[in-house]
Amino acid sequence: MDFNLKTTASGLKTKADVFVLPAHETPTLPSIVDEIDKSLNGQIKKRQKSKRLRLKNAQINGFIATDKASWGDVILAGCTKGSSQRDWIAFAKAVFAALKQVKASSVVIDVTQVESTLSEALLLQLLTKTFVETSYQYDTTLSDKKEKLALKKVHLIVSSNNSANKKAVELGQSMGVGANLAKQLGNLPGNICTPSFLAKEAQGLAKTYQKLSTEVLTETQLKKLKMGSLLSVTEGTTEPAKVIVMKYKGDKASQKPVVLVGKGVTFDSGGISLKPGARMDEMKFDMCGAASVFGTMKAVAELDLKVNLIGVVGAVENMPAGNATKPGDVVTSLSGTTTGVLNTDAEGRLVLCDLLTYVERFKPKAVVDIATLTGACVVALGHHTSAVYSNDDDFKMALKKAGDAVYDRAWPMPLWDEYDEQLKSEFADMGNIGGPDGGSVTAACFLSRFTKSYTWAHLDIAGSAWQKKKASGRPVSLLTQYVIDQL
Repeated sequence: MDFNLKTTASGLKTKADVFVLPAHETPTLPSIVDEIDKSLNGQIKKRQKSKRLRLKNAQINGFIATDKASWGDVILAGCTKGSSQRDWIAFAKAVFAALKQVKASSVVIDVTQVESTLSEALLLQLLTKTFVETSYQYDTTLSDKKEKLALKKVHLIVSSNNSANKKAVELGQSMGVGANLAKQLGNLPGNICTPSFLAKEAQGLAKTYQKLSTEVLTETQLKKLKMGSLLSVTEGTTEPAKVIVMKYKGDKASQKPVVLVGKGVTFDSGGISLKPGARMDEMKFDMCGAASVFGTMKAVAELDLKVNLIGVVGAVENMPAGNATKPGDVVTSLSGTTTGVLNTDAEGRLVLCDLLTYVERFKPKAVVDIATLTGACVVALGHHTSAVYSNDDDFKMALKKAGDAVYDRAWPMPLWDEYDEQLKSEFADMGNIGGPDGGSVTAACFLSRFTKSYTWAHLDIAGSAWQKKKASGRPVSLLTQYVIDQL
């Protein structure tokens, strides 16, 4: 989709298939409605008099324009006065659905009619991002391919065609593109999206963006590095593990990088601690942390930001076999510490702990790991928010602020010594689980033991990464906004 900004004068004369006019639910409609209604032979006022005009948020009223208009159709779309982010996103989704239904290839949307506490730039960013994300369609493994989206041009009428508004549109597009990449990788089945597939995808990104490079570490290299914890997860599968390192160099080398670490378990059977069969198909989504790293790297590269960003992904499968890691086994991590594997289905932390030790070499400004780590997180917070833990309160709140800004929210969680004590083991330095109580917290405590040398945060996205068997593309927007906040 091509987005461009228009002033009111030029926008009203721009030819398009559809004109969209946001309208609040008030007794008196704005004067522009009268002007638009002239091209509709009074259809709006007729519907208003008959009390059939629906103007609650995201309600769509469609009209067919006469030959006098520059547009084929007019949509009067209900919009909450003082729109919140949630209201505005719902509005954008409803408008997009209506445009898709009529197969519009071009549209004019008058953003100046929106009365909101949100800035015009933020309205543009959220609308653009929502349009791009909503345009995503999965049909890779379908023989009956979905019809290609007709919408190509989106003209946005704004009060000012200034740099802030232009940047907002660019940011919304890039966040949407990044989120759609994360969705696509998450939605692919595990027999296609393997560790080797992810490695090739990363190499493809490096070919697309000049400032992005990719290195793929093989199992042979991982053994030499002594990543015994990560490799213990992949013992029972024929798919070789990969550690993928993507480096975006947008600033001078002296500037410390932000490092993103993604859990990339491309399929998680639970290993010997086998998961129940019901809904096990959803365990293809256990690499959504890795997918969000891919999406964020793409978004940052699209924006050509002046930052240094490194994405590290541990890509593995967790499968049962005669040689698979067993409950009760003790494994040694890259840091030299030992872990008693009490449950092979708590494998994500075994992957991440080696990566968190590995990234010390980059002397990072800050590190965020992203993982679909615990079902306990879903029990605690549901699907509306990610959980954020950190060894630095300011960093934790910076991530929350970034998520709030783009409506990709994260909620601060505790990281207390009392929870860490639940990881005690008689046969290793720690166990990989801490019992049934506070499972998301004890998982974060486990990871925190490997992050003493730098500022670190952990995002548990088990509830936010997918819903109803569809990847959400979260938290690409949160991560991208955090990186932008570092400029």
